[in-house]
Amino acid sequence: MSSPVTAPPAPSSLPRIVAASLIGTTIEWYDFFLYGSAAALVFNKLFFPGSDPLVGTLLSFLTYAVGFAARPLGALVFGHYGDRLGRKKLLVLSLLMMGGATFAIGLLPTHATVGAAAPVLLTLLRLVQGFALGGEWGGAVLLVSEHGDARRRGFWASWPQTGAPAGQLLATGVLSLLTAVLSDDAFGRWGWRIPFLLSGVLVLIGLWIRLSVDESPVFKEALERAEARRAEAKSETERLPIVSVLRHHWRDVLVAMGARMAENISYYVITAFILVYATTSAGVSKQTALNAVLIGSAVHFAVIPAWGALSDRIGRRPVYLFGAAGVGLWMFPFFSLTDTGSFGSLILAVTVGLVLHGAMYAPQAAFFAEMFATRMRYSGASIGAQFASVAAGAPAPLIATALLDDYGSSTPIALYVIAAAVLTLVAVGVARETRHRDLARVEEGDGASAGAGAAATARTA
Repeated sequence: MSSPVTAPPAPSSLPRIVAASLIGTTIEWYDFFLYGSAAALVFNKLFFPGSDPLVGTLLSFLTYAVGFAARPLGALVFGHYGDRLGRKKLLVLSLLMMGGATFAIGLLPTHATVGAAAPVLLTLLRLVQGFALGGEWGGAVLLVSEHGDARRRGFWASWPQTGAPAGQLLATGVLSLLTAVLSDDAFGRWGWRIPFLLSGVLVLIGLWIRLSVDESPVFKEALERAEARRAEAKSETERLPIVSVLRHHWRDVLVAMGARMAENISYYVITAFILVYATTSAGVSKQTALNAVLIGSAVHFAVIPAWGALSDRIGRRPVYLFGAAGVGLWMFPFFSLTDTGSFGSLILAVTVGLVLHGAMYAPQAAFFAEMFATRMRYSGASIGAQFASVAAGAPAPLIATALLDDYGSSTPIALYVIAAAVLTLVAVGVARETRHRDLARVEEGDGASAGAGAAATARTA
């Protein structure tokens, strides 16, 4: 029995929902990226002193990678309760956890004060950050996807995606300002704490906005139908969302993981590792490298909605495939431009890389949401996205730094990103197009993967 078509939200409510998701994801990504930038610039000296500078950077990036390791656990826990209780409650919790952990990092004593306890405490707080972010992404994009106009879902769902470059822009901007006005000594002693403590204020703003939005109407209807079915069957049991995902959508989880490889790896090479490479191999100052990422992130923010709108016109897959191929082809020019040491060349390298990355990142929200049935959508989208991050984004700066240390050349790093691009091209290439799918009518077993069955095609609009 098909469900009634969900009435679209009032014109004034959708922008408010988009704003709530965007501001929340911006704050959470600000917190997450702030750590990455600090890991590249100062944490090696503050928490891992006595090591060779590059080894200290590797250790610093290792704690950075720990945050990614916690993201799958966050995806499982938040996805489970998000599919049981709703999207909104879990989004509020994730924001509080992320902001609290980031604020606490700003208060941490360094190795000079408490010795080995400092990196241990830093790692524990990084785990909390990763756990919270693992649950944030899926809920934020689903809240918009399930509220929005189906014909423009790619455009509207891409706005929470702009929270990543917005958070990067904010984190890099604050760090760039501080490094410009403070001496290296002052920044290393106390200046680095300011952007972490600022997170406390940002969380209060985000919490106020996020509490003002309604729960997803698609989720409410799905919950009512599930309760009615249980009542008719006189049963109180319900299959766990994760079990349903692995039973009905395991191919789609694999597609999502493959789709994330090039997107995730390229992003952290372009925005985090570049701070190491540009300053150690290309002789660029920290300020110059930060400014290049700052400008590139601003352009990235602007192009993501445009890529999302294009995916509504021609499909999720063509836009995604273009981005994956483009990033792979850009890697050698990316490092060649960086090696010149020119500020203009560095801006061009980062900006073009992020524009191509946006072609993958923009349609990703709608693409992943459209793969899964409503009562397992939070779990499915989160698991597919966050489990991939362990193999992709987590080790990317670490692997890139190790390759640079071993070979003294950017060529192995470029080949590493190209390999990820090939994997993504294969994963997205075998997936079905999803842009016409009605989220309120996606049932168990419908999917975007090539083997998902004829039901997926039958339910397209």
